[in-house]
Amino acid sequence: MEPNDKTGLSKRTIDVVKSTAPVLQENGELLTRHFYERMFRENPEVAPLFNRSNQTSGTQQRALAGAICAFAANVDQLEVLKGAVETIAQKHAALQILPEHYPIVGANLLASIREVLGEAATDEIIEAWSEAYGFLANILIGKEEYIYSAQARTENGWNGFKAFRISRKVVESDVIVSFYLQPLDGAKVPGYKPGQYLTVRVPDGGSTTMRNYSLSSASRPDGFRISVKREAQGTVSRYLHGLKEGDAIEVGPPCGEFFFDPGEHHERPLVFLSAGVGVTPLLAMLESALLEQPRREVIFIHGALNFRTHAFRQHLADLAASHPNLKIHVRYSKPSDEDRQVHWHDSEGFIDAELIESLIPRRDCEYYFCGPKPFMSAIYRQLMVWGIPSAQVHFEFFGPRQELEAAGA
Repeated sequence: MEPNDKTGLSKRTIDVVKSTAPVLQENGELLTRHFYERMFRENPEVAPLFNRSNQTSGTQQRALAGAICAFAANVDQLEVLKGAVETIAQKHAALQILPEHYPIVGANLLASIREVLGEAATDEIIEAWSEAYGFLANILIGKEEYIYSAQARTENGWNGFKAFRISRKVVESDVIVSFYLQPLDGAKVPGYKPGQYLTVRVPDGGSTTMRNYSLSSASRPDGFRISVKREAQGTVSRYLHGLKEGDAIEVGPPCGEFFFDPGEHHERPLVFLSAGVGVTPLLAMLESALLEQPRREVIFIHGALNFRTHAFRQHLADLAASHPNLKIHVRYSKPSDEDRQVHWHDSEGFIDAELIESLIPRRDCEYYFCGPKPFMSAIYRQLMVWGIPSAQVHFEFFGPRQELEAAGA
């Protein structure tokens, strides 16, 4: 049968996969829970590639269910999924997903479709999904090979995990600590795009586990900085907070498609919106913007619970004092009586449309935002209400993107 010109898949395969979209929408999370349980049982060697906390909370299952449903619904117009494919490829490269992992995932996914859907999963459906999965896997493998190649070609770049030592450890707030990292071999580090992240791999029982942490400063050749919030149930964050200066950790090269390009000059003002530890990638963007575009108007709005959780207080104040084009506004949602005496914040409550509009010269700005899910959903919803073009809306959302987009519907 002739392949579809736009996808390379046969029309029959496209029709069959699209026909499964409703049942997958209904059974998506049941399917993905079954899939992960099956894969970790049948192929335990891949378990270290996955975030155990996200498995426990169900975030990983929801994200995969959303991705499968989106793929089924848009298999005849995959250009719609271009952004999602880029995100997945970057995440896979950060975790060192390799071509040999794809057959493992494919075999368990197809088996799970058959086992969960039962008689509804006909041979025709399994055959169509096998072809569609193989097609998508080849796209991702190609993109990931390109990322790996680019990492290796970059000056001071590398592939895989490399040993770094903690040269400095700085307490930024009651819950956030910055780690300054330098290669153990004495080499310099590669440049990166502000907003990208590193993958840190640490021991976990008899195995290892990995987490992504945003780079929290503008690129510089002498080392990296990540700023990590200690989570009560966070295996990796608690491990890192317990390390000392001089200790070593394994680090993967910079990855991520959420970044500010200081080489792109626009007349529109820059608006950075952050809450909590979401400040980390935006701080790297802010430093880069001030360095590369010193005349561009920049508004930085940050939300914190109170003084004790407010990270980078003095650094942001120093930046504002030395850059007349920068306006900073800090809002505390739960300030103490003492907070109201020290004047580290400008207002109280949550960051909302009224506050944003009072600080920006006009709505036609470039918006970058990162923070907890409720914050992200509220900001995204408001920008959609204002009719801000998607090309001017940039964000990092840790979770199923569909949850955020649903908020703006």
